Amino acid sequence: MALQHAASGELIPLKRGDDDIAHFTSVALAKTAHMELIRLVLPKDRDMPVHKVDGEITLLCLQGEIVCDAHGKSVVLRPGEMLYLLGGVPHGLRANDDAVALLTILLT
Repeated sequence: MALQHAASGELIPLKRGDDDIAHFTSVALAKTAHMELIRLVLPKDRDMPVHKVDGEITLLCLQGEIVCDAHGKSVVLRPGEMLYLLGGVPHGLRANDDAVALLTILLT
């Protein structure tokens, strides 16, 4: 069964369910030819290894605390804070507290 993405004008709930934080759950919310929106759930102390994507990204912390390692430094994101990275920049993520974020990727 294919994942259902949101249609234009459709409400997209971002709040996590009570069982989401127990395991790594990334959900693609919407995807077009030019961008992808992902609700990212990061349990405390679980790392996302260093990787890179071709397109520019933004990471908006909705809940918890996320550390992003990029450009040779670590940036801590708390709820309501956002980080922007150019495409191709290697970065890793980890959560100091159970965290939920909205990840936007501009596709090339």
